Amino acid sequence: MGTRPSWDELEAEARERFGVEDFRPGQREIIEALMNGEDVLGVMPTGAGKSLTFQLPALFLPKTTVVVSPLLALMQDQHEKMLEAEMDVARLDSTLTEREVRETTLELRRGEHGLVYVTPEQLEKPERLEALQKAGVSLFVVDEAHCVSQWGHDFRPAFLSLRDAIRALGHPPVLALTATATRAVREDVLSQLGIPDARVVCTGIQRDNLFLEVSRTVNPDAKRARLLELLEQQEGTGIVYCATVRRVDELWKWLTDAGVDAGRYHGKLKPREREETQARFMEGGHRVIVATKAFGLGIDKQDLRFVVHYHFPDSPESYYQEAGRAGRDGLPARAILLYRLEDKRIQSYFLGGKYPHRDESRQLYTAARELFAAAKGKSVPIKQLAEVSGLGLKRTQVLVAWLSGAGILERGSRGLKLLRDFESLEELDTFLSAYEERHRGDRERLQRMMRYGQTTQCRWHFLADYFDEVMEEDCGHCDNCRERAAGHFDVPAPAAAAAAP
Repeated sequence: MGTRPSWDELEAEARERFGVEDFRPGQREIIEALMNGEDVLGVMPTGAGKSLTFQLPALFLPKTTVVVSPLLALMQDQHEKMLEAEMDVARLDSTLTEREVRETTLELRRGEHGLVYVTPEQLEKPERLEALQKAGVSLFVVDEAHCVSQWGHDFRPAFLSLRDAIRALGHPPVLALTATATRAVREDVLSQLGIPDARVVCTGIQRDNLFLEVSRTVNPDAKRARLLELLEQQEGTGIVYCATVRRVDELWKWLTDAGVDAGRYHGKLKPREREETQARFMEGGHRVIVATKAFGLGIDKQDLRFVVHYHFPDSPESYYQEAGRAGRDGLPARAILLYRLEDKRIQSYFLGGKYPHRDESRQLYTAARELFAAAKGKSVPIKQLAEVSGLGLKRTQVLVAWLSGAGILERGSRGLKLLRDFESLEELDTFLSAYEERHRGDRERLQRMMRYGQTTQCRWHFLADYFDEVMEEDCGHCDNCRERAAGHFDVPAPAAAAAAP
């Protein structure tokens, strides 16, 4: 199937292999661009069929399609679905045994798989890249591409190595996919991946079946009472997001004591408990999952009827990603934010620890210069740098990722090398001002999320403004639009609402 197929052939294969009768907005444009060898950034809502845009071309392209995903659950789910669709698919991630990794790597070298799912960390390993170089790559896909532009305590530095991987593989056509991205994030993703001239396909964020609403609560008791009321009103299953592990455990126990069939999910639970909770939920068990944002990424459950945010998240991007997991089947669903102003303290705490402070940055750089001087041209292990600087491995990795992207450090298979030296700490301070710009951006995003909770504007209009999209008319079906229709208040013009403090 290496020759260029007609659109009729693509449609026929989509029907037979995936049961697709009608293509959704944006899908055809992306697929045709990829078949023409173009780079593409696709911004499409959750449930809009992003996966088909690379799975269908993979059947016709002559060499391997590489799909980079940060989400083990999504990779495993997609791997199983591709096997059901009788596609020659493989995956490389941390769940495989050493023997399985060796076998899969050998199979890739021989060009035995048309589609392979990998985590970004796998592409930092020379032997994986070598196997893909040997096989040849026709398409390089970055799923959840906003992660390329996402920094913080949960940041994965390996994302900044993807540009190097693309270059090492001969720069095949690149497809970057995400459900949410402001104009600034889109530009950053294109820059980080080295595809500045990529075609951008943005189908709009609005989903008519998703009802957005905010319920203000004055204290913790009122908030719990409102949640219980919502669960009594609303049929079906859903997710309740909390900002911290502690709050998840507390609310899960409270709901269970109140007779609600609830499960819990967060990163500090044992893997087996997380897997059992997820499996039961997917099979129609638990009525509700109380979870941190760790739950839901890659969970392909089409019939979620509600998503409740018990605390407001750190940004409109996070909110849209998480709320958008409701109603993926196209049927009516609710996204409810339980808003309490005091919850800002939780997110402000996270922001405070999100970026290395100026003194930490100086500390790491000073330690790095000393180690490089002692190494006399040899590479320095990142663990050694973390120990000498005293900053810890995770914080060191974030700093190293940034400095590598700026051409100051070089990361190789044996460790780090110094490419650029600063004459003084003052010169370093000038460079590090870029960190402060990002920090200010994070605080602005948190402020915008708070405004979402406070606004009387159409909520879909508010989000459209945030994501730099044009929305001619209000949605007519969020809580604010219904309140206005009932004559309870006037909704301000979008520009006035966006400028509100």
